[in-house]
Amino acid sequence: MASYPNKLIAQECKLHQGEYGVNGSVIEWSYTLDGKSQTAKQVLQGIDKENKQISWKMFEGDLCVLYKDLVITVHVETKNGVDFVTCTIDYELIAPENPYPVSVLNFFICLTKDLDCHIFG
Repeated sequence: MASYPNKLIAQECKLHQGEYGVNGSVIEWSYTLDGKSQTAKQVLQGIDKENKQISWKMFEGDLCVLYKDLVITVHVETKNGVDFVTCTIDYELIAPENPYPVSVLNFFICLTKDLDCHIFG
């Protein structure tokens, strides 16, 4: 993430319930998104190891002021030895003038690029 310092910087991650990486666990994040300090609480609502998919539902924090039922799903699909990552953001705007969650999507794009560079050089 160092190559995209203004997108998202996590300052703190607190486990409130359950265990990291286990369905139903609740994590609170303190982070900077587009230069603004924010917080979010999320519940890990689904890990599907067989289909290589994970999803989180945001239920408290700055993103929940803008969006209802914000769910982020990341899925990895392998075709001909190549991994393809799909990030889906399901949301509903609370008010029509609220922005689309482009900053959140851009974070995942940047993260995926950084992971690709880290793994494949």
